[in-house]
Amino acid sequence: MKVFAVAVLVASAVAVPTQAMAASPDQPLAVPQQQAAMQADLGLTAQQAKDRLKAESAATKLVPIAQRAAGAAFGGTWYDAARQRLVVGVTSSAVADAVRATGADVAVVPATAKQLDQRKAAVDKLAGKAVPAAVSGWAADPRTGSVVVNVQAGKRSQAVNAFVAKLAKAGAVTVQEVAAQAPRTFAAGTVGGDPYYTGNVRCSIGFSVYGGFVSAGHCSPGVGARTWGWDGSNQGFFRGASFPGNDYSWVQIDSGWWTVPAVLGWGQVSDALVRGSWEAPIGTSVCRSGSTTHWHCGTVTGKNETVNYGNGQLFYGATKTNVCAEGGDSGGSFITGDQAQGVTSGGWGNCSSGGETWFQPVNEILSTYGLTLHTA
Repeated sequence: MKVFAVAVLVASAVAVPTQAMAASPDQPLAVPQQQAAMQADLGLTAQQAKDRLKAESAATKLVPIAQRAAGAAFGGTWYDAARQRLVVGVTSSAVADAVRATGADVAVVPATAKQLDQRKAAVDKLAGKAVPAAVSGWAADPRTGSVVVNVQAGKRSQAVNAFVAKLAKAGAVTVQEVAAQAPRTFAAGTVGGDPYYTGNVRCSIGFSVYGGFVSAGHCSPGVGARTWGWDGSNQGFFRGASFPGNDYSWVQIDSGWWTVPAVLGWGQVSDALVRGSWEAPIGTSVCRSGSTTHWHCGTVTGKNETVNYGNGQLFYGATKTNVCAEGGDSGGSFITGDQAQGVTSGGWGNCSSGGETWFQPVNEILSTYGLTLHTA
């Protein structure tokens, strides 16, 4: 019999607290038990993993403070892992000293975060749904102020060139070559004994919310569809789902099930408590738990990306990572320390040879459906 930390067959009555988005200043985001997984996947020593978690925790908490200091000149953030420093892009050197005073480094960039978001939105609109299969997606890059179009290696063609030319009408657009494999979602056929099922599909629980849990939208056959738990018993119903466009869903659980503020460690690490949902910057570490490949770690490599899953299925606002995943991991938890980041959407590759995975940020799911993350 498997025991899952996110949904267990026990009844419980719990008061619903206010959403805990922030941690106290002296509460680290780092969770020591995750160091073993980071050592394995990132090739770190125990001390290097400990130092990295400590530095990334400090950088994550610094983001909103540095953004306020930058004001209207704010041009986005990223994390310099080699120097263990948060970097804040600004469009005016006049605010550089104020940003540095917060403890962050400064880089002058050509566009504000607002301008770049507008440019990315314009590209999404120009792209439409007819995207060449060789285009994996596109993302706004705060370091260059451009929207970067990802084209699979060796697959540049007249159709791709025409598509890029169309997008360039939105402003600064560049092209980069990426892995030759196309992204796909990570749902899987039914396999007994794993977290949750709907129809003949197995997916993974993301995070507990009061009343149920959140997961990926592509796992849902539709609002009102039933889910079954790891033991095959009735578990709940999809109360909301969105895919493509977004990739999120939420399941309201039946009586007899209860929620736990934890992410399953699968015996590789201790089950991770969830204490909030601080958003980790680009360049920081992130780990994923899923029902097929269990626990793996990597780094956040991009934000606000548009992913092309083919057949007109585009996923907007995705966060990109170099963490591996496989079929059945869809919907599973992305977490940094004890801070929820998002739910697994899709990617390319596997956990034998490596790959990349995108996730749906969790705070957007909570905001859309008015849900409260169950925190410890």
